[in-house]
Amino acid sequence: MTKFLKKDQLTSSWYLIDAKDAVVGRLASLISKIIRGKNKTTYTPHMDDGDFVIVKNIEQIKFTGKKFQNKKYYRHTGHPGGIKEITPEKLHEKKPGETLKLAVKRMLPGGVLGRKQLTKLKIYKGSDHPHESQNPKIIELNKLNNKNTIRN
Repeated sequence: MTKFLKKDQLTSSWYLIDAKDAVVGRLASLISKIIRGKNKTTYTPHMDDGDFVIVKNIEQIKFTGKKFQNKKYYRHTGHPGGIKEITPEKLHEKKPGETLKLAVKRMLPGGVLGRKQLTKLKIYKGSDHPHESQNPKIIELNKLNNKNTIRN
């Protein structure tokens, strides 16, 4: 029998990731697992059991291949003929964290739960962030290599 947790039984941790020389897609998949709570044994699909993730040094994130110049992000203004496109290179110049945020957003479920979970992602330019008092656990990407799971 599957045991589901109640709201008062849910606990959240904080994780800190340094995005220096990290690949966007691989980092986004790791972050989405943590935000959804899939790294926990108490994972419940319909509840927000995930943890908070702080990403620093977002301006040094990488894309593989020629995606930085050739990939396109599309959005629509809502008006006829209002489709807009932008490359990650130009988007990164305007808003450095937006490429990672879009990648994570597209890996989360649609709807209210996905939007609520996306608020647990905190992205900062540079190495300073205002969440020192939460004592985040540091995730070192270069040590994970083949292991995509995080154990508490």
